[in-house]
Amino acid sequence: MDQRMTAGYAPTAPAARMENHGPTMARIALRTGQDLLARAGSMVAYEGYVQYESNPSAVGRAVAGRLTGESVPLMRCHGDGQLYLADYGAHVLCLPLNGENVSVNATNVLALDAHLEWGVQRVKGIAKFAGQGLFNMGISGDGWVAITSRGTPVVVDCGRSGGETYVDPDALVAWSTGLEVRGKRSFKASSLIGRGSGEAYQLGFSGQGFVIVQPSEDSTERLSGAQN
Repeated sequence: MDQRMTAGYAPTAPAARMENHGPTMARIALRTGQDLLARAGSMVAYEGYVQYESNPSAVGRAVAGRLTGESVPLMRCHGDGQLYLADYGAHVLCLPLNGENVSVNATNVLALDAHLEWGVQRVKGIAKFAGQGLFNMGISGDGWVAITSRGTPVVVDCGRSGGETYVDPDALVAWSTGLEVRGKRSFKASSLIGRGSGEAYQLGFSGQGFVIVQPSEDSTERLSGAQN
């Protein structure tokens, strides 16, 4: 094989603990003592010495997740090598947390550093909208998180925009938990905004932080993924 034809797809030396290899794959540099929690079944390749096992410490939180509809099956990965993760061609974002808190739809979680704090949390300030429950997966601390998006996402800096940012809840992926969140119903625009049973639902975000939105409003995919 002429290696010049495949040179652009070969991995490069890692520059960070977690980074993208193309838009739809995450590459994690595993080191001894730096375990990772990853979505079960998301491993597509690895180099070096990498082991996988179930995550017993997550059993209680997984039970809580099943009760709220926001659960995610996680496996613990450890060793010394390069680990590649993907989720059926979804776009992947690798986010460094510096003592920050984020709220993520459980079905959009691909991986996170095992030392981060995480668990199912109630989303305050909103009612239960179509396709969007009252609970999400809260992640906090210093470390890395990889999340997925069905298509190229948009990341909105709410502090820079000044006013409120409104999002269709079925397209919402994640947001900074320091943001103020409120629900909004609209009857006049029901045929133009959102998808559902005749009402238009939006979530309004304001304050300092970011919101990640995917170009997909398929709530059935999210609900079915949360129930697996």
